[in-house]
Amino acid sequence: MRTTTGVRLAAALAAVAVLAGCGSGGGRPGPAAASSPERYGCLTEEQAAEGSVTIDGLAPVRAWFRDSDAGGAKTAVVLSHQSGGTLCDWNPYLDAFTGAGYAVLPYTANGNVSDNIEQVAAHLEAKGIARLVLVGASKGGTGSIVAGSLPDLPVPAAAVVSLSSAESFGGDSASNAVKRLTAPVLFAAEENDQPFADYARSLHAAAAAADKQLKLYPGGNHGAPLLSDGALPDVLAFLARTAPPQG
Repeated sequence: MRTTTGVRLAAALAAVAVLAGCGSGGGRPGPAAASSPERYGCLTEEQAAEGSVTIDGLAPVRAWFRDSDAGGAKTAVVLSHQSGGTLCDWNPYLDAFTGAGYAVLPYTANGNVSDNIEQVAAHLEAKGIARLVLVGASKGGTGSIVAGSLPDLPVPAAAVVSLSSAESFGGDSASNAVKRLTAPVLFAAEENDQPFADYARSLHAAAAAADKQLKLYPGGNHGAPLLSDGALPDVLAFLARTAPPQG
C-alpha cells in the first residue's frame, strides 16, 4: 500500500512541475525575458536604452553611441580610454561634444586600441558617419595616432587628439605612425606628468602632419582629466577649425 501511494504522489508532483513550466499558451513556453541595455556603471537607464551596443570583432568592444544635439551628425568623436579606464572616463565631457554638433562614441575594450578603433569605425560607417575624430588618453592616444594613420580605416580620420600618449603601447607604435599621419593632430599633456610631457614634445616634433599643435598645461594629471584642466576649450577650437561636425 505504501508503494502504490508513493507512486501516485510522485506522478502528481511530476504533473505539477510540468504545469508550472508552461505558460497559458496551451503548454508552450513563454517568451524569454529581454535583457536590459548595458549601463556600464555610469549611464542612466535612458542613456543605456538610447545607445548601448557591443561591437564584435577581435575583442568585444562595449560602446555607447549618441548623436549630436541637433541630430544627423556626419562626424563622430571616438573616445579611447587609458589603461585601466572605461568609457565612463569620458562621461563628464560628452555633452560638450554633442553640443558642438558631433556624435560621440566612447567605448571600453582590451587589446590593441588601433584594432578596437577599426571595429568602431566599421560600426559607425553603417550608421552613416562620414568622418571620425579620434580622441585618446594615454594608450588610447597612442592607438588613436596609429589608427589615424591607417589608409584603409573604414571611415577616414579627419583629426586626432592625443592626451598624455605614450610613444608605444602593446602592438601600437605612435612614434612610427606619427611619421605617416597626415590628418591634423593635437598633442597635449601636463608638464609634471613625466615622461608623458616629453613624449608629447617628441611626437609633435616627429609628426609629418602639416597641421600639428602642442599644448602643455600646468599640473600632473594624466589622460582624460586634462579636459577638466583647460584642454577641453582648446580641443573644441581645434576640432571646429580642422574637423567641423558637418564637414
